[in-house]
Amino acid sequence: MNQVLQVRNLGKIYGPGCPHCFESTGPEAHTNLCPHCDSVIAIHDVSLDLHEGEILGIMGESGSGKSTVVKALYFDQAPSAGEAIFFDAEKQHALFNLNTAQQRWLRNFRFGMVYQHPHQGLNFNITAGGNIAERLLMSDLMDYNAIRARAKALLTRMEVLLSRIDDRPKNFSGGMQQRVQIAKALATRPPLLFLDEVTSGLDLSVQARILDLILEIQQELKTAMIVVTHDLGVIRLLTGRAIVMKYGRVIEAGLTDQILEDPQHAYTQQLVASAL
Repeated sequence: MNQVLQVRNLGKIYGPGCPHCFESTGPEAHTNLCPHCDSVIAIHDVSLDLHEGEILGIMGESGSGKSTVVKALYFDQAPSAGEAIFFDAEKQHALFNLNTAQQRWLRNFRFGMVYQHPHQGLNFNITAGGNIAERLLMSDLMDYNAIRARAKALLTRMEVLLSRIDDRPKNFSGGMQQRVQIAKALATRPPLLFLDEVTSGLDLSVQARILDLILEIQQELKTAMIVVTHDLGVIRLLTGRAIVMKYGRVIEAGLTDQILEDPQHAYTQQLVASAL
């Protein structure tokens, strides 16, 4: 399998930082707030690898830093430390060395993001089809009929009725909004997709169908994905490998089955036990 992403020693600090930040925070300290300078160590020393067609899970409680990882990789936030390389066919992109225009190009064409809250990934002032067209207009597909056809195909794939293509997302249910957001993210057939708590707040039956759709996409398109969630059921269903985070640190990493069946860290054991 071809490697898609390599991340090494990723870090993000909110605040001035000080020489005591890392030793005074983390799982052992039971906090990510530095008592010396009041900086928040959102993530520290996070490393991961991702290959073509693989789904990697990042799990942990609220405030563990899991969403910060994908926001840094998707250029929503600038990291404080670390490096990340995106392998795209014959090219390699050192993500944090790129200028704004280069980062925007990767966001628009080679990455996809599905946020927990659809209003972050969708423009609620235009139609469902318009949201997909907005992404496609940045690509080579400039012909109106071709864009419309692609939008219809994507919405059909996401089980959104074509009669709703000209409706605005604000008139859709939460589950339908997520489907439109996934369709938009897939519009340019990106090799790397980020999913941040995509089933949070949805009914169980809606959750199940969206998770099935994600698995179908992975198998059809061989899209590499990073799934951020606090839900062990999502991790178990979707991912082959997972990392567990607490107070901004990776405390356990490995094959998902091994982590869930035989967790080594006390916190992971607690997470798994609470889900039983």
